[in-house]
Amino acid sequence: MRTILRPPITLVVLLAAVSARAGNWPQWRGPTGDGVCREAGLPVAWAEGSGVDWKCALPEWGNSTPAIWDDAVFLTSHVDNEKLLLLRIDKRTGRIVWTRQVGTGQTPRQPAGQQSGSWRGRQVFHLTQNLATPSPVTDGEVVVAHFGNGDLAAYDFDGRELWKRNLAEDHGRYTIWWGHANSPVLFGNLVISACMQDSCADLWPSPSPSYVVAHDKRTGRQKWFAPRMTEATRESCDAYTTPIFRQSAGRREMVVWGGHVLDAYDPATGRRLWHLPGLVGNRVIPSPVTAEEMIFAIQGMREPLLAIRPEGPGRRSRDEIVWRYSQGTSDSPSPVVWAGQLYMINNDGIARAFDLHSGRLLWMERLKGAYRASPLAAEGRIYFLNTEGLVTVVSASSRFDRLTENRLDMEHTFASPAVSDGKLLLRGKKWLYCISR
Repeated sequence: MRTILRPPITLVVLLAAVSARAGNWPQWRGPTGDGVCREAGLPVAWAEGSGVDWKCALPEWGNSTPAIWDDAVFLTSHVDNEKLLLLRIDKRTGRIVWTRQVGTGQTPRQPAGQQSGSWRGRQVFHLTQNLATPSPVTDGEVVVAHFGNGDLAAYDFDGRELWKRNLAEDHGRYTIWWGHANSPVLFGNLVISACMQDSCADLWPSPSPSYVVAHDKRTGRQKWFAPRMTEATRESCDAYTTPIFRQSAGRREMVVWGGHVLDAYDPATGRRLWHLPGLVGNRVIPSPVTAEEMIFAIQGMREPLLAIRPEGPGRRSRDEIVWRYSQGTSDSPSPVVWAGQLYMINNDGIARAFDLHSGRLLWMERLKGAYRASPLAAEGRIYFLNTEGLVTVVSASSRFDRLTENRLDMEHTFASPAVSDGKLLLRGKKWLYCISR
């Protein structure tokens, strides 16, 4: 097979910019991994009978967000609690082009009346989650799917399998309490995956590993492996976050958050560049975001939201925490940044806006319903999707301004919104909707 050289960092950044301009949404939370869309012409108002280009019936079900490249929309699904599927859908028509069974797997559920701790050492899933929670990722050449049983596989756009491996078989079984859900990311020719989980160090002589690992996107061969064991214990080890990238001091950094540690790696080699330990909270679901040389991370399970400005290599200090906010933070949705302000919604529907630099609370408002999906920012607007298919659109401003409320006949809308060529894609349990202006 032809050897593909890893492109330089400047080319990777350029390709990301081209991807954004071309209307691609290649991974969870978009081209920059932070829920920010730089396109114009997105829909603001719609309903079941108005503004819907198409709706595609899905094999049920999953929480993965669509990955989009040109007219190809990729989704994963977990059918009949057994089959793990990757789908390609035509963005123009909503027709399923092909379906591939990547693997099989069962989703164990916690018996009624039992504490989760009694099942330590194995994955136990909520009723709202299954093995198709991690989102696929693509770069226009390959699409990579990952599932909560460890299956990691790459396909070309015609549906031909390029390679497949299982991370749980390679590095030890998953012991994260509520089911593995971290999405893979691409950097040049590398597929990078994170696993942060209960070490069970108090139960077993050999702790369960937490790690970050990279594979060649064309062959699946492991390129580097970085152990990531921390001082967290039990459920506090668990993190469902996805790595993000940022430019700092003239280099590309990959930021990883969980297990009481925020740290950064050279994505080309896996070498750790800096780390900030001691951020004690609990298990973490919201992924961090980065803007204006700061990283914004929620400590987990409604612990404080932190604004951090790491400066320099090696061990960093808590003195680099610029501000914190500790009231009513999110347990699931990740924050989003637009034009010097940060927006966050918690699971109960309390939305807040903050000044990015000072942490000053600008407004707080209750929106309808419960929330698990992360918000989307585009064209000076913030889109909040609740668990029943209602999208509330507000102005991205220092004063609360509700623009529209848009409801579709959906259910179980836990997947975050995706955008491509002015079209908004919303994934529910039974349907994938495509909405345009």
